Parts: sequence; C-alpha cells; structure tokens
Amino acid sequence: MTGPNLTYGCVAEADEEPGQTGHSSLIPLSDPDITQVEIAAVDRVLRSQRLSNGAVTEQFEAAFAAYLGRNYAVAVPSGTIGLLLCLKACGIAAGDEVIASSYSYRETAHAISLAGALPVFADIDYWSGTLAPQKVEERITPKSRAIFAANINGHPAAWSELRDIASRHNLLLLEDSTEAIASRYKGQLVGTFGDVAVFDLAQPSLLTCGEGAIVVTDDIERAVALRRHRSHRLDDRSSIAVGSVAPYQAGMSDLSAALGLAQLRRIDEILERRRLIGQLYATHMQSFEGIKPPYVESDATEVNWFLYVVHLGTRFMRSSRDAVVEDLRVQQIEAAAYSRPLHLQRHYFDLGYRRGDLPVIEKISDRAVALPFHTHLTDSQIEFIVETMKDASINVGAGAAIY
Repeated sequence: MTGPNLTYGCVAEADEEPGQTGHSSLIPLSDPDITQVEIAAVDRVLRSQRLSNGAVTEQFEAAFAAYLGRNYAVAVPSGTIGLLLCLKACGIAAGDEVIASSYSYRETAHAISLAGALPVFADIDYWSGTLAPQKVEERITPKSRAIFAANINGHPAAWSELRDIASRHNLLLLEDSTEAIASRYKGQLVGTFGDVAVFDLAQPSLLTCGEGAIVVTDDIERAVALRRHRSHRLDDRSSIAVGSVAPYQAGMSDLSAALGLAQLRRIDEILERRRLIGQLYATHMQSFEGIKPPYVESDATEVNWFLYVVHLGTRFMRSSRDAVVEDLRVQQIEAAAYSRPLHLQRHYFDLGYRRGDLPVIEKISDRAVALPFHTHLTDSQIEFIVETMKDASINVGAGAAIY
C-alpha cells in the first residue's frame, strides 16, 4: 500500500550534485535498494515453471517468520488485504468496534470498514506519534473488540501499556508494522507484540516486494483462518472445511516473494545504509532551529525510519506547510505532507468526526513533512534538501517556534 498523499517519482542518479538553482533530476521520496542479488532471484523465477503462489512464497513466509521469531507467516498481495484478512481471521465483523489512530494510512481504517466493523479513532502521543494509551482506554465501549495500533514511521507504539489495556478489557491487540520493519521496543522486534501483526512490503518500505504484505501470528487457528480466507489451493478442492469459506484469492506471487526473500537476506546491509542516511540528516538538521526532528522515546531501543519526517514550528499553519512542500518540489525534491487526518476525510467525516475531535493529531498532521529517505541519497543531496527546506521556511515567514 502507499501512504496518504505520498507519490513516488523517478530515480535520481547517486553521483549527481545539486546545482545552484536546484537539482538536475528529481530526488525521489523513496528509491528501493535493489541489487544484482534481487535481479538474479527474480530472473530464476521467470525462468522456472511457476510464477504464481508456490514454493518460493512458502520459503519467504518461513524465512520471515524465523526472522521475527514468530510461528506463522502468511503472504498476501497488498497491505490492505493483509489488514482485512487479519480482522477476518480474528472474527471481527459488522457491529464490532476497532480502536485505531487517525494519524495513519488510509488503508488501516479502510480495512476495518471493509470488514464491516466501525473504526473508532483515538488521539496520539505528541512526541512519538503513536496511539496514546490513556486515549485508547477512553474510547473503549461494550462493542470494542480490538485495538489496532501502528508503529508509526518506524517508531514503536507503547506496547506494554497497550497490552495491559487489551488484557484488562479482554480485547485483541493487533499490530500494524507497515512502517517499522526491524525497529525494536524494549529490545524486542516490532511485529512480535500483537496477537496478529501486519507488514506492508510495498514502496517505500525498506524491504519491498514491489507490492505485497505479510501477516504473522503465533496462533495456529488464526494462521489457518488467514490461509483459508486468503486462497484455496488445487488440493483443497474436495475439502469440506476449506469449502466453507469464500476466499479472496489473494496469494502473493512467487515473483514478488523472490524479491522479498532476497531483500530479507540483505536486510542488515540495507538497514546499515539507511541508518547512515539518518545520521547525515541529523547532522545537517542541527543548525535548523525551525523544526522538530524525528523523536525517539526511551523504550524504543531501535528505530528504523520509514521516511524522514520532521515537524515545522507551531507558528506554521497547514497552508504554510503546503507552501514549504511546494517550494521543495520546485527544486526537484519530492516531499509530501506526511498525513491527512483520517477522521477529516470524507468517508469518516460522514461517520460524524469533525475538526477538533483529535487535537494532537490535527496539530501534528498540519505541520508534518516527509522528506526523501532511501539508501541512494548522498551527503550533498541531504545537505541540499535541508538547506532548501530552511530557505522555504524563511520564505513563508512563519518564525522558528517549535513546540
């Protein structure tokens, strides 16, 4: 799945340097880390007798489950499908309520609606951007069935507090790790805290299959339910149990799985380079007084950023944030408003949500800017991005107050 209002452009050449009036080609928001290893893996599948869901997909599922230390992994063609099957496998349906964040991908809440349930939005922590546990508890009703929390932009949610709330209220705890592969909370990998967790593997994920997702769990009954809702295999045609479920026929192809498996085997290499990019950003951002750089909470023992998201000062309004984004684009830097609050979008607005309902989300969303973040960025490009953003913020004349 792609994030809200994020678009992806052409790949910039790594050896190009920014000029005085801009960059000679677009610096894209994301750019997959693809090497000859991935190309060879996909080529082998193309030359094989099986392109659709098969043995390579099973290998990818097993490797991903082993990487996380979870018992089962089920690969699907998109994050939205993964989220939907997660809800279906947990028995969530019409009349149920699922508590989630409005500061998120549209697809998370869309999956709740597609399952027939009602998304109930709770506010977030100002610093981490993840669901605020006390706000979650305030939204629980007799119809609540689950908490669907996300590790937003790579930052882990407050999983200890959320698990405590879920246990006390007999709720499922579901984990959206779309943006947070390899991040850790209290030393433990994300994707291991929810009863079921979902990873989206589309661009701009650091591990990409092109399009695709993978759902993980330790519960064999949920794993079986996930597979039954996903697809039927040829040898399932005579099974009464399998025939009782109408599947979505949503298997991942071996082509996509081959790409994902090759990337998973290189994940340490990819992470190392992305951490360097984060360090370069931090170095160049030190002299920029008008922004709040990405924040890391003390329990987040490792954060691997999805994109480099900064927050403009409180004197900025949404219109001035949009002007900054446009100034960056004029200089061939692909940037984006990181989030448009879901509760203010039409589908959820029709459910009765209004501006002012979730003040922290609205304050953060109006000032969040996603900057390019991928392994092909050079130090000079990052310097150019930061300097251009400084100039853009001065142009809108909003001052430098941050908090």
